[in-house]
Amino acid sequence: MKIGFVSLGCAKNLVDSEKIMGMLKEGGHEFVSKPSDAEAIIINTCGFIQSAKEEAINTILEMAEYKKKNCKKLIVCGCLAQRYKEDLEKEMPEVDRFIAIREYPQLHEILKEELQIPLHVYGKSERLSSGKPWTAYLKIAEGCSNRCTYCAIPLIRGENVSVPMEDLVEEAKDLASKGVKELVVIAQDTTKYGIDLYHRYALLELLEKLNEINGLHWIRILYMYPDEISDELIEGMKKLDKVLPYFDIPMQHSDARMLKLMNRRGDEHTVRQLIKKIRSTFEDATLRTTYIVGFPTESKQDFDKLCDFVKEIRWNKMGAFTYSIEEDTPAYDMEQTVSEEEKKERLDVLMSLQSEISYMNNRQLAGKTIEVLVEGKDGLSDKYVGRGRMHAPDDVDGIVVFTSMKHLELGSFVHVKVNDADEYDLYGELEEA
Repeated sequence: MKIGFVSLGCAKNLVDSEKIMGMLKEGGHEFVSKPSDAEAIIINTCGFIQSAKEEAINTILEMAEYKKKNCKKLIVCGCLAQRYKEDLEKEMPEVDRFIAIREYPQLHEILKEELQIPLHVYGKSERLSSGKPWTAYLKIAEGCSNRCTYCAIPLIRGENVSVPMEDLVEEAKDLASKGVKELVVIAQDTTKYGIDLYHRYALLELLEKLNEINGLHWIRILYMYPDEISDELIEGMKKLDKVLPYFDIPMQHSDARMLKLMNRRGDEHTVRQLIKKIRSTFEDATLRTTYIVGFPTESKQDFDKLCDFVKEIRWNKMGAFTYSIEEDTPAYDMEQTVSEEEKKERLDVLMSLQSEISYMNNRQLAGKTIEVLVEGKDGLSDKYVGRGRMHAPDDVDGIVVFTSMKHLELGSFVHVKVNDADEYDLYGELEEA
């Protein structure tokens, strides 16, 4: 069949999508980019927060319109299907099948029934890359055991379950053999990797094995919990030439009372010491975080304290979100004291503050030469676009725009002299060898 595939949500969901697509491709199916050409449409949904749920529902309704034309099957899987399957089956009869994540071990049988063709077992086929061929995500664990009071991930994905190390190394080798040069290691909590399997923190051991794989050039780690980033991990990363000094440390808040309400670990003192250790170990470390504003009972004083902490730490990169109330989470029953209007105002203040910090941080790179992964070329300006070691994929951290008098291969690594910067992006020119 001709299949249209829509993947929503985070990079962890994208890995699932690529595995499902690989299974379908081995089964002989053909993928089409236009829904109007598809005989079957599969949507892998996100159900993490309200905006993601709304996007998923709107996408399902949009794709359902094609059933009036040549689309014979509409299938929905992923987090939304896991969380609300029974309700969705009642409310959206236009969908032929909702597949919950817990059903993934039987996914080949379910899709065989729906699409009428034998398929390999989910996860046993080669992943089908859906993005730029030189970058891939490696999901090292499923679920989460941290139980943050605002988060529905444990309800959707279950407890933290690490993938065996030998399977991850094999998958990474396969990706490298297909041309992947940047491997992005992800999980809901990467620093907890191995606790359930090996009864010890095993992230560093995994990184050491990944660092040995031929073809990989950059290894980037996302989602590291502050209290689990040990001196041993920091010093071990320093010895691995492919592992980038990129520390993505989602804080969510800085005030001790708010962190306790969120059931988050890592207070101000712990984070100060951690940042000091990282910056003294790596000359060019990138420190990234995320914050939630407007959490239940967050006062103006709590928010001001968060802003002061951001001014003090001067994160290289920062994202922030307004609190989204989620049913079946502990925070759902807390007193909702911050209005939506106030949440948005606080978000604007915090992001404006970070914009100034980010601008000053980027300006300090002027005159320096950085390594850049070439990812595209603007036909109008004739300038190349890429990412530095400080830039995660998918427009998370900004880009590097630069000129070059010679042709450059996409997916190659070059050195660029930075001449200028704004709050997000860097501008420069190719430095000739």
